[in-house]
Amino acid sequence: MQMRNLGTQGLRVSALGLGCMGMAGVSGQAAMYGVVDRAEAVATLHRALDLGINFFDTAEVYGPYLNETLVGEALKSRRHEAIIATKFGFRIIDGKAAGVDSSPANVRAVAEASLKRLQTDVIDLFYQHRVDPAVPIEETVGAMADLVREGKVRFLGLSECGAGTLAKAHAVHPISALQSEWSLWERDVEADIWPLCHQLGIGFVPYSPLGRGFLTGTMPRAEDLPDGDYRKTDPRYMGENYDANMTAVGIVKGIAAAHGATPAQVALAWLLAKGDSIVPIPGSKRRITLEENAAAPSLALSAADMAALDAALPPGSTAGERYGSKAMLRMVRL
Repeated sequence: MQMRNLGTQGLRVSALGLGCMGMAGVSGQAAMYGVVDRAEAVATLHRALDLGINFFDTAEVYGPYLNETLVGEALKSRRHEAIIATKFGFRIIDGKAAGVDSSPANVRAVAEASLKRLQTDVIDLFYQHRVDPAVPIEETVGAMADLVREGKVRFLGLSECGAGTLAKAHAVHPISALQSEWSLWERDVEADIWPLCHQLGIGFVPYSPLGRGFLTGTMPRAEDLPDGDYRKTDPRYMGENYDANMTAVGIVKGIAAAHGATPAQVALAWLLAKGDSIVPIPGSKRRITLEENAAAPSLALSAADMAALDAALPPGSTAGERYGSKAMLRMVRL
């Protein structure tokens, strides 16, 4: 597996990471993307290490808490091989996210709790999950920086913030990575956020790099998904939006066929080719999809391939809102 640098502070990870959110939940119960098989999830985490994937992404709010616990237990025996990233930033009440909280007190409280759940003495990459408009970013990053000085956190990151917030945060303490959604069907970060990351030497970690599975070309319509699957409410999976988006994915399929690859591998290779400090974290809770994704860094797309993909799914062309109406209220970049 190829390796890449995130930021200029020394964080070096596999070119592809593993998004663990889909593993959240109790075994046999539904998480964001359907029913969880805990044994298979653990096997997937270990298979990732075997394949050279060492970068694992979790968060306090996944579960809540259950995902960090799973990742910590699964990786404990191989902790020295893994780079673990986790996130704070939500106020959790009665097991549910109830607004944001990036107060210095909460930054420290979450870090201490995450360290215990992850069964480790240091968090490799600690992200602010969502910007808290009530707390100046300088105060939040200052508290995060204290954790670095104390040896409880190695590197700092932000998630889903705007360019102005990112610049102010980086001035307080170096930010090694920004995590935001970026894929062939969600490209708005290309306007100003990715260029700023490149300018400041901040790595970029795209989540949902396969469009929550849509770019695999195999996903059914929203109404055909099982109960409990988050995508049943995804506007891009519904009605005419689904038809329009699947037509665009046909271009991805065509390029994949020409390379003897899969659409998922092409979509990931497209992202990897956008810059050498980009590390996508496709989610997987099964070894079979993990192994498919792991081949993406070895797929070399031609300039013609890249141009065809850019033209098929230009920024703003995907049919439907990025999230449902309630979720969209939480996705405004500040």
